[in-house]
Amino acid sequence: MNGQQNADELPRRQFVAFSGAMGAAVLLTGAGSMGSTAAAAGGPAPGGTPPESCPTPPPGSGQSPCPPAQLQSVCGRPTDNDPLWRDVRYCTQGTPPPPPQPKPECLKVTPNYVVLHGKPENQHNYLMVPSCRITGIECPFLLSSGVENYWNDAWQNARSGGSVPVRYADIGLGINSQSARRLNQLHIHMAGIRSRTQRRLQELETMGRVTANPAQWGSSAFQVSIEGAPGSGDRTYRALRLPNLDQNLFALVNRYVVMPAGLDMADQTLIVVPKMTSAGFAGTFYVLSSDNSLHDGTSTCDHLLVYS
Repeated sequence: MNGQQNADELPRRQFVAFSGAMGAAVLLTGAGSMGSTAAAAGGPAPGGTPPESCPTPPPGSGQSPCPPAQLQSVCGRPTDNDPLWRDVRYCTQGTPPPPPQPKPECLKVTPNYVVLHGKPENQHNYLMVPSCRITGIECPFLLSSGVENYWNDAWQNARSGGSVPVRYADIGLGINSQSARRLNQLHIHMAGIRSRTQRRLQELETMGRVTANPAQWGSSAFQVSIEGAPGSGDRTYRALRLPNLDQNLFALVNRYVVMPAGLDMADQTLIVVPKMTSAGFAGTFYVLSSDNSLHDGTSTCDHLLVYS
């Protein structure tokens, strides 16, 4: 999917440091040299209008469950007109989208997120979308300790027995990079994944090509080739195995892949594949990272996920 760029695009290598209990947010930026840093936090909404917040503060998600006003220049403003964000506002606030955009079917609504149909609509193609205004993977707030664990939310809905189970032999969760997405409201795809992808990941694990140590995630030893959609050829991914989704995957990829290699969070794609055996879910997850800096790398999860 070809995406539209955010009009307020910031320089390369963005990340954020939050003080104490979500104090002032400081964005550190650079253009390839170590000494080039500058504060790049945006101001309040034009006219001094206070930003909208989540409909209800989610319990247990930290003191600031939504991005602060200082990050609106990169994370989006509540008044933005993105179609997917309009769907979220309809589900959480009852604000109907303007014609000709149809009203969405709100499959599940919580204080933290909503679940919507993906396109095409079927029983193995859904979207988990935050109820906060978050444009996508480039939003620095996703790296903070106060952010909701959207990946675990997606898994709890998509798994067998979940609220909106993905009815497919194998499940894949994924998020696209800024350039590869079509809609500028963060959404995690909850879709199918090909059985050969599941088999390939288990083969790679047996061969010692999947690390269980996040600190090794960026190592070339764990860059693996996986066949994608028919006709798309093999793609290269960094392969990590985790026992659960309790950790912040956005912060993990930023700390162990993006920052050491001088990359951009905006360019990353992340894919989560629950390990499945004949007995069912094996209790661990394969987490794949990729971007166009890798040989045969990709910035989209669409090569592996099955939507139709």
